[in-house]
Order: sequence, then structure tokens, then C-alpha cells
Amino acid sequence: MADTQQSYANHTRWHPPFHFFVLPVMLINFVWAIVECVKNPGRNQAWWIVVSLALVVMAFLVRTNALKAQDRIIRLEERLRYQQLLPAEMAQQCGSLGIGSTIALRFASDEELEDLIREVLGGRLTKSAEIKKAIKNWRGDTLRV
Repeated sequence: MADTQQSYANHTRWHPPFHFFVLPVMLINFVWAIVECVKNPGRNQAWWIVVSLALVVMAFLVRTNALKAQDRIIRLEERLRYQQLLPAEMAQQCGSLGIGSTIALRFASDEELEDLIREVLGGRLTKSAEIKKAIKNWRGDTLRV
């Protein structure tokens, strides 16, 4: 993605090791454990269902916890950006923005940030997808995993 200009159409990130290896292996393992338990019922097979389910849950937690940590960093970066680019009163109002709005606004260029924030604070843009679609000059974020 680093070779292409990032936009709303292509900003979603697939992390191949997770999405195309870890997650499918965990899900197949879970289904396999269920099949084996049905074919040969017993405590061991039932226990492997529990272990397999725990692995699936762990895989999702690993992914979501990493994304939450990145969201917190993005929120901090954007608050600093607001202080540098926006009038003090507006920068303070940005504290009321939800995390989804803040994360969406990170794609806005410096030139259009103030107008977009006015739209968000005014309630005219409420969903992160709406905010992203309203951005004219996309500021890419290729570091997120």
C-alpha cells in the first residue's frame, strides 16, 4: 500500500499473518475439534473444543487489544495536532469528539481539518464513514496494523 496513494476506497488494512493464517488456522482447529468430538465423544475431545475456543478468543483479543492501543495513540497524536492547527477554543471542544470521529479525522489534510471538525461538532457528520468520505485531500496512515 505504500506505493499507492491511500484513499477511502483502499484504506482498510488486511494484516496477512493474522487474517490469512492465524485466524483461519484457529477457526479450522475449532471446527475440527467439534467434528472429532462428534465422531468420538469423550472428555478429551470435549476438552479440546474448550481449548480450541480459547485459542480463537485469544486470537481475537490479541488483534483487538493491539487496535485499541493504536486507537489511544492516534487519539493522543490528533489532540496534539488539534492544538497546533486549530483555534484554542475549537481544540478544546475536540475533547468531546468520540474515538471513531477522531480516528476518521486523522486522514484529513491540515487544510481541511478545521472545516471537517466544525461539521462533526455541528452534528452534520456523525459516522466515521461519513467523515472519511467527506475528506477531499487524504492524509494516508500506512503504519496501522
